[in-house]
Amino acid sequence: MADDGQTPGSQQAAGVAHHLVRIELDETGAPRRSPEAEHERAIAIYDILEENSFALVGPEGTVLEGPFNLYLRAEGRHIRFDIRDSTDIELGQFYMALGPMRRVIRDYFHVCDTYYEAIRTKTPSQIQAIDMGRRALHNEGADILRGRLDGRVVTDEMTARRLFTLICVLQTK
Repeated sequence: MADDGQTPGSQQAAGVAHHLVRIELDETGAPRRSPEAEHERAIAIYDILEENSFALVGPEGTVLEGPFNLYLRAEGRHIRFDIRDSTDIELGQFYMALGPMRRVIRDYFHVCDTYYEAIRTKTPSQIQAIDMGRRALHNEGADILRGRLDGRVVTDEMTARRLFTLICVLQTK
């Protein structure tokens, strides 16, 4: 779990209210992950907290003011999004079915495994080619995620990419 409790400096200076200041993954009962998966998790959380765009859509399509805390939990074939204000008062909670993302997540895991193996044994040009495929799948997953969040959460592309990484981490077995 990660929590720096700090508002990123660049966002605070700009007065941006639509961002995350805390992210926690509920990993109760989760199996141990590979060092690579743990590294990806740590980097994604760090990057999100450094710079992100995230806002909860409230009643009648209004965008609620942040900053926000986000708690993610895998529950069967769903991810539970629990969004709270900076004082940890619940603002909204919803479940997102993973069915539409299953193929991309499976393919992303496969290409990541290939990438990590390639780092040890392949040439730089071969690694680069695999990494391009990995990035393309990552982008596709982020696009699907943004579509699935439409009407509930407004986020930018980079934040969606990092959230996709965290969802993948929660699906790692």
